[in-house]
Amino acid sequence: MPRNRFSRSASPCPCGAPGTYAECCGRLHGASAEAATAEQLMRSRYSAFAVGDRDYLLRSWHPDTRPASLDLDPRTEWVRLEVLSTTGGTPFHKEGTVAFRAVYRENGREGTLDEHSRFVRHEGNWVYLDAL
Repeated sequence: MPRNRFSRSASPCPCGAPGTYAECCGRLHGASAEAATAEQLMRSRYSAFAVGDRDYLLRSWHPDTRPASLDLDPRTEWVRLEVLSTTGGTPFHKEGTVAFRAVYRENGREGTLDEHSRFVRHEGNWVYLDAL
């Protein structure tokens, strides 16, 4: 079970979108909804890192590029997400990209992860393919 998942249900969503975790990314993590856009999937994946939901991360990864397993470091605290740009990735597209900056804290030091991610539709749903 992901760490902090239930304690975060009434907390603001880690992805930074309005609403609580339960109303936002929690619906996708719990499989009661699917991401409508590539950006929404990227935000939900960031939130999955923040709450430690390894199963969702693997489930939302394209099978051609998905690793066999995924280890999440519990010492990494995901602090903030900034979406820098998007291309395509709407409900009417089959692929899209999202450039973002994720701010994290490890061992009391803040760092950033900058990525330009590529997303595609697989069996009708948005999935993470790879980073450009």
